[in-house]
Amino acid sequence: MGAWGPGHFDNDGALDFVDDLLDAPAENRVDLVERLLARVVDGEHHPAIDDGSHVVVAAALIAAQCPGGEPVSDARWPLEPLPAFPADLRSLAVEALDRVLSDGSELAELWSEAAGAEDWRRAVLRLRRVLDQPMPGEVPLFEV
Repeated sequence: MGAWGPGHFDNDGALDFVDDLLDAPAENRVDLVERLLARVVDGEHHPAIDDGSHVVVAAALIAAQCPGGEPVSDARWPLEPLPAFPADLRSLAVEALDRVLSDGSELAELWSEAAGAEDWRRAVLRLRRVLDQPMPGEVPLFEV
């Protein structure tokens, strides 16, 4: 693997997914993200390395539009505006991140053996927290 680091966009699989999104017509980008997340959530097997990397990128793009989310404004996403992601993708992204973080996930297993594993896990869990919080004006159905 050429690029490898704990940041959301710091590996070849992540950058390939960004390229795929940028190559797609703008009106198809939300659908590409939604199909990826649904495929990982509904999959019978644990996500493969590239799917895991793609999920982290998709979650980072969605989280960038949430309160507390980090903007995606570096060279990894050009000056082109992000698509407007519907709010219901947040919960799908959380479920997909849970699959990526689970035992048996190829990406999680690879990171468990690598330097920077804790940094990667913390960054992904931070994304999950941003995505899992109620949006302003939303009232949680149950307090836990």
